[in-house]
Amino acid sequence: MSYDWSALERDLRRLLPARGVVSKRQELLSYDCDGLTLERQCPPLAVLPETTEQVAAVLRCCHAHGIPFVARGSGTGLSGGALVDEEALLVVTSRMRKVLELDLANHRVTVQPGVINSWVTRAVAGDGFYYAPDPSSQVVCSIGGNVAENSGGVHCLKYGVTSNHVLGLEVVLPDGSVTELGNGLAESQELDLRGAFIGSEGTLGIATAITLRLLRAPECVNVLLADFETMESAGEAVRAVTAAGLLPAGMEIMDNVTINAVNDFFGYDEYPRDAAAVLLIELDGQEAEVQASAQRAELLCRGAGARGLRRAEDPTECAVLWKGRKSAFSAVGKITPTYYVQDGVVPRSSLPVVLAAIERLSQEHGLPVANVFHAGDGNLHPLILYSAAEPNAEQRVKDLGAAILKECLAVGGSISGEHGVGADKRCYLDWMFAPEDLQTMGLLRRAFDPDNRANPGKVLPTPRTCGESAKRSVTLQATVELF
Repeated sequence: MSYDWSALERDLRRLLPARGVVSKRQELLSYDCDGLTLERQCPPLAVLPETTEQVAAVLRCCHAHGIPFVARGSGTGLSGGALVDEEALLVVTSRMRKVLELDLANHRVTVQPGVINSWVTRAVAGDGFYYAPDPSSQVVCSIGGNVAENSGGVHCLKYGVTSNHVLGLEVVLPDGSVTELGNGLAESQELDLRGAFIGSEGTLGIATAITLRLLRAPECVNVLLADFETMESAGEAVRAVTAAGLLPAGMEIMDNVTINAVNDFFGYDEYPRDAAAVLLIELDGQEAEVQASAQRAELLCRGAGARGLRRAEDPTECAVLWKGRKSAFSAVGKITPTYYVQDGVVPRSSLPVVLAAIERLSQEHGLPVANVFHAGDGNLHPLILYSAAEPNAEQRVKDLGAAILKECLAVGGSISGEHGVGADKRCYLDWMFAPEDLQTMGLLRRAFDPDNRANPGKVLPTPRTCGESAKRSVTLQATVELF
C-alpha cells in the first residue's frame, strides 16, 4: 500500500519541535533493526515525541492519514518487534525519560517509557528500594520496551517478570485517544486490561506513563559460583536446589563456549576455562535465612558433582561474579562476526534432554551454539554463531533456530520466555496455539486497534508474512474482518 508521506511529514512538523521529526535517510538508518540484526529495513519516517500529548497528537495524525505506526524504545529487543518491515511511521520514545512521580510511602514510582531500566533502581536505592526485573541489557533497555515484551531477567525466578511489577499504565490508543489501564494498586475489580497490554509488543498502543512496584532492598545477598565437568551435573544441581525447597533470587548457567568468551572479553580468567558449565546462584533475604540457604545450596551443588565453589557476600564481590553473566552476549560478539539468539522455555526437568538435542542439532546444521540461560525457570538463550559471508548462512541459522524451538515445544515448553514473538517467531505461533486461540488473540487486538495500524504484521501469523505456514491463520483473518 502506498501512503502520502510528504503530507504526513508536513503535518507532523506542525505538531512537534524540528528535532522531533527525522526524515533524512542517513539518520533513519539508525533505526533499521533492533537487537536482532538478522533482518533490516529502514523506516520511511520517524518521530521522537517527549510527552503524552505529543504521542497522542502523532497517533491522531497517523489515524487521519490512515498510516500505520511502530513504537520503539531503546532498540535492544531481540525478536524484530521494533522493525518497520512494512511501511509505517516509527515512533521513538527514547526522549521520554522523566520520573513523573515517586511515591515511596506506597512503594511505587511512575516513569515515562524511555526511562532506562537500571535508572529506576538508581533513583530509589538511597532510600532502600529497588526495581526487581533486570534484563541483561538493563543499563540500556527502556521500561517501555520491557512492558511491550514483558521482559524478565536474572531475578525473574523469585520475583517474576515485568507484568508482576507494573501497577498501572497510561496508554495512547491507535486512534490517538488516551486511557488508563489499571489503577496503580496491586488488586482491582475491573477486567485486567493492564495485563493484556503488557507483552502485547506494541500491537495495542503506546504506553506513555508506567507505574512500577518497588521492593525493599534485601538485608543480605550471597552469590554462589559452582563449576562442573558436565552440563548434566549442572542441571542436576539446579534440580536438587529447587527440589530442596530453596527459592534463589536467580540461577544462571553458562556453557564452556560462553565461559571462555567471557574470560577473553575480560582479559583474565574469572571462571574456570575447563569447566563444561558454571552455575550462579543468588540468595537474598534476612541474614540468618540467607546463610542457612547458602550452606544448604553448597552441599547440594557438591552432591551434584560441583568441582569448585566460590561464595561472595560483599556487594562488590557479588557484582564481580555476576559481571560475566551480564556481559555474556557482548563477549560472544567478540568471537564471532554475528550471532542469532533464540528464547525457548522448557520445564526444568527437561533441561538435560533439550540441551543434548541442541548439541546434536548444532552438529547436524554445522553451526556452533553457545548456551547461557535462566536455569531456574528453564528459559534457554542458545546463541547460534555464524558468519553472514557464508553461503545461505541466514537461512541455515533460521532453520537451526526453528529446530531448537520445536525441541522446546516437544517437551511441553514455549517458543519465548521474555524476548517476545515480534517478526522473528510470528510464523511459529501456530505451532503452539490452535486456530481458535489465534482467533481470540486477533479479536482482542482488533478491540484496541480496529484498523490494524499498531505494529502491523507482528506477533500473529498472516499469509503475507508467513506464506504456507500461516494457512490456519486465514480463518483468524476472516473472523477479525467480521468483528
